[in-house]
Order: sequence, then C-alpha cells, then structure tokens
Amino acid sequence: MSSDFLKLVGERIRTLRKEKGYTQESLSEKSGIHVTYISDIERGERNISMETLEKVISALEVNPVEVFRIEGIEDIEERADRQELIEALNSLLSGRRTEEVKLVLRLAKDVLGTYDKLK
Repeated sequence: MSSDFLKLVGERIRTLRKEKGYTQESLSEKSGIHVTYISDIERGERNISMETLEKVISALEVNPVEVFRIEGIEDIEERADRQELIEALNSLLSGRRTEEVKLVLRLAKDVLGTYDKLK
C-alpha cells in the first residue's frame, strides 16, 4: 500500500510531465527508467530511490524543489485547461482526511448551487 506522500509526489511528477508535453514513454526514454516504472511512480505505487528521483528530475529539466511543490501550484487558477484544474483539485484533496474531503464537497455543492441560481 502506498503512502499519501508518495501519491502526492507521483501526482506532481505527472503534472510536471504533462506541463512539459511529455508522454510517459518520452519521459521513460529521457530518464532511462522503464515506462511501467514511470507509471507506478505517478500512481504513488513505488517508493523510489533518490537516484531514480534524480533521473526523473533531470529528464523533466526542472529544479528539484518543483517536485515537492505539492500544494504550491500558485498560478493554477490562471490556467485555462479544465483537466489540469481538475487534477489540481484532486492533488489538493488526495492527502486529506475523509472528513475534510466531505467538507470541501459540501462547500463546493453550496457554491455551485448559489452560482446556478444566479444564472
């Protein structure tokens, strides 16, 4: 079973990969890591070594701190891509307790209900 932290880091790596326009296959080629291993990393199912993490960071051509900016997607609201926004919300919620996720869901329903009434 994978930890929440591994899942968050994996999701962040996936986000960075997509921002670069890389497929899992192209990241695999650039990093020298097998494509199924890349997939496992992105799903948080691998406890990767520092050496493997270094290969991924190098292949993504990012500063190492970028991988750990899990909640620091500061300018996500400015992005127009709907799927990226949904993935960002998922990333923010994935490490939270069930009670917290339920609260956010209730708040979202209330906000959207109010928004729908204003239409």
